[in-house]
Amino acid sequence: MPLQDERCRISKIELCESSVIRRSAEIELERRVAISDLIEDNRFRPIADMGDDCQGPFQLSLSIQDVRLVFDISSDSGAPLATLTLPLQPFRKIIKEYFIICESYFSAVKNHISPSRIEAIDMGRRGIHNEGSEKLKEMLSDRVIMDMDTARRLFTLVCVLNFRPQMP
Repeated sequence: MPLQDERCRISKIELCESSVIRRSAEIELERRVAISDLIEDNRFRPIADMGDDCQGPFQLSLSIQDVRLVFDISSDSGAPLATLTLPLQPFRKIIKEYFIICESYFSAVKNHISPSRIEAIDMGRRGIHNEGSEKLKEMLSDRVIMDMDTARRLFTLVCVLNFRPQMP
């Protein structure tokens, strides 16, 4: 099934967030936008151990279990198809850097820093985000085919799952 096929997509996504107490408004907005954009437009096709007859669209549940990122993939009707796991360790540094630069970005916007400075911070933020998205796509490449926009939105959701609010 070619990736351009309308069935090669995620139709529903759920974040299993049992440990989340609260998030900042900015992080919550990032979550909502990533989910909305992902459902509206994505290219996603599992390939590992499913054979060529595997038909989408797919439902995806993302969670963190122990120190692993877990992708539970189901058919559109909810029938389980596959569970894919990735170690979180390769993402830790990228996620940490991403949150640090996001804090700088949100602070710059709130404090009305010059547009050129905000743009420079945003370019750095996008660069780190792209690095994480490429890492995610690469680590899943033998099990899932996806486009870069889908990888970017999924990486945003991985970051959201890893968000731990700072204590005052």
